[in-house]
Amino acid sequence: MADRVRVRRVYDPVQDDGGQRVLVDRLWPRGLSRSKARIDEWCKEVAPSTELREWYGHEPTRYDEFARRYRGELDDPVRAEALSHLRELAGNGRLTLLTATKDFAISQAAVLALLLDD
Repeated sequence: MADRVRVRRVYDPVQDDGGQRVLVDRLWPRGLSRSKARIDEWCKEVAPSTELREWYGHEPTRYDEFARRYRGELDDPVRAEALSHLRELAGNGRLTLLTATKDFAISQAAVLALLLDD
């Protein structure tokens, strides 16, 4: 399934080869209308907890610990079901995980992409 899952910013222009576009943030992106977002689905159930998100604060030095804690949170039944749904989407073709995070390489979407590409 390698290279079937991509991570992009929800604010970036839509790429035609992106397949299914799924927003994986808990909060709706600021200043972006639903029509401009052009998402196929909003899977906020897979997002990290508010506590973890606030602790992390997208501080690059905390990314490894964030990723470890987030993978642990994905064992929660609701998040596990949402992750399973994303696996199903990824199995059906290209999947683009969207986030509002400026540095998406150190976001929950990046953690999800690694898990889904396994």
